[in-house]
Amino acid sequence: MCGIVGLFAPGRDAARLAYFGLYALQHRGQESAGIAAGDGGTLRSHKEMGLLGAIFDEEILAQLSGYLAVGHTRYSTTGSSVVVNAQPLLERTDIGEFAVAHNGNLTNTDELRASLPAGTIMQASSDTEVLAKLIVEGSGTMIERIDAAMQKARGAYSIVLCSESELFAFRDPWGVRPLCLGTFDDGGYVVASESCALATVGARYLREIEAGEVVHVTRDGLTSHHVHVRDEFPALCMFEYIYFARPDSKLDNRSIYMARHEMGRCLAREHPVEADCVMAVPDSAVPGGIGYATESGLPYIEGLIKNRYIGRTFISPDQSMRSRGVHLKFNPVVENLRGQRVVVVDDSIVRGTTTPRIVALLREAGAREVHLRITSPPILHPCYLGVDMASYDELIAANYSVDEICAKTGADSLGYLSLDGLIASTGRKREEMCLGCLTGVYPTEPAVHERGPHALTRS
Repeated sequence: MCGIVGLFAPGRDAARLAYFGLYALQHRGQESAGIAAGDGGTLRSHKEMGLLGAIFDEEILAQLSGYLAVGHTRYSTTGSSVVVNAQPLLERTDIGEFAVAHNGNLTNTDELRASLPAGTIMQASSDTEVLAKLIVEGSGTMIERIDAAMQKARGAYSIVLCSESELFAFRDPWGVRPLCLGTFDDGGYVVASESCALATVGARYLREIEAGEVVHVTRDGLTSHHVHVRDEFPALCMFEYIYFARPDSKLDNRSIYMARHEMGRCLAREHPVEADCVMAVPDSAVPGGIGYATESGLPYIEGLIKNRYIGRTFISPDQSMRSRGVHLKFNPVVENLRGQRVVVVDDSIVRGTTTPRIVALLREAGAREVHLRITSPPILHPCYLGVDMASYDELIAANYSVDEICAKTGADSLGYLSLDGLIASTGRKREEMCLGCLTGVYPTEPAVHERGPHALTRS
């Protein structure tokens, strides 16, 4: 999961807009960030490890002049967390230079790498570079090269690409990772992972870029077409609704906030409990917590205050950072918790390392009972399509029953939202979503060497 933006905005400072667009998407990755900008003749790029605010300043942005830009904020799923894997990647072809930024995870990277000509120089270790090299080694126009690469690539990819003078955006034929399109009232276009980035830069949301769609923006305007592959069907990642997307974003004009609020209401109907109050683990579970309180009639309280300068524990790149992070991240509001029977709403339990520490914090603050309610079903399977869900051995729900997980967390009770309740809360159809981490059924097969012990086939 990463955040990407692309802009074609004549008369505007595209790199500066990309910077603020990425700021709105910083929650999608905190390991590295970069921006490449074009002025019609030259591409310039800057990228480093760290957060946007520590990477870019006025002097650096002034060097990235031009009316088009692509930007990226990274959370690594393939390729180590080092600067050579930071994006955008710059490549040179016989038809000119291009910069590319990618959100997703290819499932046939090794096969694609083996198909490249002998002697192809690889500087990074990510699947993004492999896809970029396919475009470099292609033939014809940039559109023809992109189309050919999409015919070969399997897995999840939402991509923005700019040449010295044109902007391209394309999305895998399953539509696993989100990508939306916006426009400025006085002309120009913006592409971003989430609609919240459009609002930040003053653009108006138009629509989602469709699965398999290729968008091409030039001074003559915007054109698009679709690339079709074998076994394609819509499969947007359900975790965008559960956790990843900002609550003020929308997907296909559906509010993320309202979907999470409905998850909480449904959870209260499925798993009621005698309690005094409801709280949520900030931030992504807050709409669900409010929904639970609304449906149950219990008062909603703030039980934990989040230090907003500490990154998300789930997205931290290694387990040692996750273990330390929860102690830095939350402080309990003792006055709201002392002597209370508390319903604690959270969005998911993945490895089960953070939740016991949260329960312990609440008990230390004086909570009399702690009842965990989770706005997703148990996560039983890894993700091969751009989410660091870990292996089967690390996924707590793949190895323990609900009662056993409850005991391990130290909670008085534990209830998960049902799969049917989750799907209904989004307002979408089951067949439109990727539910691989919940069901083991994936839209596209992972490479054999990446498969776990479970059979991963589409029913």
